[in-house]
Amino acid sequence: METIKTDIMAMSVDEIEEWASGMGLEAYRGRQIRHWLMKRLARSFDEMTDIKKPLRLLLKESADFDFLEKTNVLLSQDGTEKYLFRLRDGNMIEAVHIHEKDHSTLCISSQAGCAMGCRFCLTGRQGLKRNLTASEILEQVIQVKRSVKEPERLTNIVLMGMGEPLANYRNVLKAVGNLISSDGMNLSHRKITLSTCGLIPEMKRLGRDIGINLAVSLNAADDETRSYLMPVNRKYPLSRLIKTCREFPLPNRRMITFEYILIRDINDREKDAINLCSLLSDMRAKINLIPFNQSSDSDMAQPSMEKILNFQKILLDNNFTAIIRKSKGRDIMAACGQLAGQAAAS
Repeated sequence: METIKTDIMAMSVDEIEEWASGMGLEAYRGRQIRHWLMKRLARSFDEMTDIKKPLRLLLKESADFDFLEKTNVLLSQDGTEKYLFRLRDGNMIEAVHIHEKDHSTLCISSQAGCAMGCRFCLTGRQGLKRNLTASEILEQVIQVKRSVKEPERLTNIVLMGMGEPLANYRNVLKAVGNLISSDGMNLSHRKITLSTCGLIPEMKRLGRDIGINLAVSLNAADDETRSYLMPVNRKYPLSRLIKTCREFPLPNRRMITFEYILIRDINDREKDAINLCSLLSDMRAKINLIPFNQSSDSDMAQPSMEKILNFQKILLDNNFTAIIRKSKGRDIMAACGQLAGQAAAS
C-alpha cells in the first residue's frame, strides 16, 4: 500500500515547524525546508544540501511538494510566455508571464476550468473541473521563477488566469499568504492583484482578511447587459456589487480596478460609457478598457479603434483614470479571456 505523503508546499512557518516536530525532528528543520522551497526554489529534497542525507531520505518518504508538470511553454511575438501545466489528475492549467520594462508580471490560475460561464471567456466554456490546492496555485509562481533568467524581476502577481479566485477562497488566501510573508516568497502585497467577477460575500471577507489589490470584472453598467455577459450578475446585481466596492477598504491612495471588456455592439456605445461614469461616480476607481480578444469560435467581435477611443474619451472627460490595456500574448491565446488549458495542449 502506497504511503500518503504530506503536502508541505503551502504550509505556513508555524505549520511546517509543527509538522517537523511531529516527525521527531527539531522545529528549525521545518524553517530550513521552507527556506529551500520558498527562497531557493528547490526541486527536490536532494538539493537541500545542509540537511544530512539520511534525513533527506526520511523526508522524501514522508513529504511531497512538486505537483505540476510543465508540459509546454509558448512564446509570443511580443515576448509574453504561456506556461501549460499538467496536474497530477491530468487536468491542465495555464499561467502567463508578461514582461514589462523594469519588472515582470505573472498571471496565475486558481481553478481548473471555471463555473462562472462568462460569455466572453474560453475558460468559462469548460465548466468547473476542480479547485486548485494552495500548493498548486503557489507552485505556478515557483516553477516560472525557476525557468526565467532573472527571477528577481518577477515582482507582480495577478490572479486573473483560469478560474474565479474567490470561489476557491481558502486555498487562494493560503497561497497569497505564502507569496507575501517575509519567511515565504516575500513579495509586496501592493504587487498582488486578485480579479473577481463579483462574489460579494467573499469580497467582504477579502477586505477583512488581507490587504491586496482588488480588480472587478465589470463589463457593463446595466443589469440587463451584465447578466447577458456574466450570469453571476443575476445572483449579485450591480447595485449590490457597487455598494460592496464602495465599502471595500482601500488604504492610502489605492483604487479598485474595474475591468471592462469592450465588445462590438454589446457594451461599446456612448450611452454605455455615460452609464459607467454614473455607476462609478465618486469612487476611487481605475478603469481598464480591454478590447475583446477574438477566438475562432466566438460570435463576438472587437469594436473599431474609433469607438474604443471615443469610449475612453467620455471616461477621461468625466475625470476617471481610464487606460486602454494592450492585450499581450494574443498570438498564442494568452490574452484576457483566451486561456483554455486543453486547447493550448493540442
